[in-house]
Amino acid sequence: MKKRNLVAKIKVPEGVKVEVEGKTVKVKGKRSEHQRTFICPGMKIELQDNFIVLNVDNARKSDKTAIGTTEAHLKNMMKGASEGHLYRLKICSGHFPMNVSMSGNEFIISNFLGEKTPRKLRIKDGATVKLNGTEVVVESTSKETAGQVSADIETLAKVRGRDKRIFQDGIYIVYKDGKEM
Repeated sequence: MKKRNLVAKIKVPEGVKVEVEGKTVKVKGKRSEHQRTFICPGMKIELQDNFIVLNVDNARKSDKTAIGTTEAHLKNMMKGASEGHLYRLKICSGHFPMNVSMSGNEFIISNFLGEKTPRKLRIKDGATVKLNGTEVVVESTSKETAGQVSADIETLAKVRGRDKRIFQDGIYIVYKDGKEM
């Protein structure tokens, strides 16, 4: 079922500047600057007063989902430009004393389940990883980058070839930005 006119308004927070050129949106805040081009046929993106307005005429269900996705991306861009995004991971080692370290732009896990070869991960540009005892903190101005680095670290410490019910060692995400866990 079509809806005549579908409009979504997103308030621009203080300290964030937004520029709209066609379907390209530039967001500039105190921490960083983001630019993204949205490919949504039929969607108009405009800047009115202190709001970003998304508008679709004769909207279908797919247009409604596209507006919701675009709205979420814009909110994440504005939050990242002003505050940044944060993910927390917990280091759990029960059987073998696992050593986790950072060497330049490389995340290294040594002695994972008694393995002789260390597991290594190159950290993506735009993300910073800090180690605080048994906690790993991933920060970035892009939510996609912070989430992907966290997922890569969690996958790096995945148990393979052993019973996962017994060997629960690893590094697990315990806090995602914007979500209560």
